[in-house]
Amino acid sequence: MKAIELTEPGRFSWIDKEPPGAPPEGCAVVKIHCIGICGTDLHAYEGKQIFFTYPRILGHELGVEIAAIGKNSAGLSVGDRCAVEPYFNCGACIACYAGKSNCCMDIEVLGVHIDGGMQDFLTVPIQKLHKSNTLDYSHLALVETLGIGSHAVDRTELKPGENTLIIGAGPIGLTVLVFALIAEARVTILEINENRRAFCRDVMKVDRFIDAKEAIVPQLEAFNNGDLPTAVIDCTGSAQSMAAAFNYVAHGGRYTMVGTFPGDLTFSDPNFHKRELTLRGSRNATPKDFTRILSLLEEGRIDLAPWITHWATRDALIEQFPTWLNPNAGVLKAVVDWT
Repeated sequence: MKAIELTEPGRFSWIDKEPPGAPPEGCAVVKIHCIGICGTDLHAYEGKQIFFTYPRILGHELGVEIAAIGKNSAGLSVGDRCAVEPYFNCGACIACYAGKSNCCMDIEVLGVHIDGGMQDFLTVPIQKLHKSNTLDYSHLALVETLGIGSHAVDRTELKPGENTLIIGAGPIGLTVLVFALIAEARVTILEINENRRAFCRDVMKVDRFIDAKEAIVPQLEAFNNGDLPTAVIDCTGSAQSMAAAFNYVAHGGRYTMVGTFPGDLTFSDPNFHKRELTLRGSRNATPKDFTRILSLLEEGRIDLAPWITHWATRDALIEQFPTWLNPNAGVLKAVVDWT
């Protein structure tokens, strides 16, 4: 079977692979239909992705069809359409025992630590498949990215009406925005890209934006009756942004970092302590996020149609992929039709 391998930063190659055999007990073989492209893939192409080694087959946002499966208690059968939970956890470490499989000590993420979905077939554990009878493959491929936002909002413990700043309205920031709005938070967006601001305004109906070219703290205070937001969520993966955001959180507030970058972060200890901030990281998503998101999508409470701005066939992927790195390309979410 055919696969596309990221051989080194900036270079994809077609390779031949042996197709998987009959699935072992507890696993299924799935046929890849659609692959969502996210920041992880783009950063890997640029050589900036943490927890990453080359060569690697990318692809962790997957809409798949079950091609082979044995008897199972999950009620899954050949032909079922599924989203894939791409975080393969050990089940035996302190995080897994605590129900935090998303940050397992020995986690293997498809397309990052192990080869992902840019190939015709893949063998995955049955418990990592989440079935839908109604969603198409492109929307199933975006369930994982929505899970990042669902988990981040849960980590932040947003309350109805809470003044909340989301920094960065790229694909991950938008997933955070979806669930912040579901939580009925009062959201302000800090984003320098006008296309993304327009999407938040026109599609997500957000009406509070910070002008990054002006002093940020006074603008936040003006929105919040003289106070800073009690919840700040940074989705940029920018060290400069992540460090600056400590200044945007109200005394006694909460700051959640969703974006990552390959380096160290420093901040003012006196500033941190005088505010008694709660600082949290948010990584991946949990099985309950996938279950919740499938229900919301099937009920029509999340509309993903406007999100997919760019498509590629698998034959055109190598040529088109680099163009998605250009900020002027207007990419919100790119999806690969692998069929």
